[in-house]
Amino acid sequence: MAKPVTQWIKLVSTADTGYFYVKKKNPRNQTEKMSLRKYDPVARKHVEFKESKMK
Repeated sequence: MAKPVTQWIKLVSTADTGYFYVKKKNPRNQTEKMSLRKYDPVARKHVEFKESKMK
């Protein structure tokens, strides 16, 4: 049976609050690093979240 291709990635807030989201990403379709504008409840506003590796 084939293994799944998708990887779990961590989206870390650029507001330096330490808050992060965890999402799945298919590296075959999305080769560049993911960055999304999402809500940071610690900063209480929408900020840019950038991809980092899961540990």
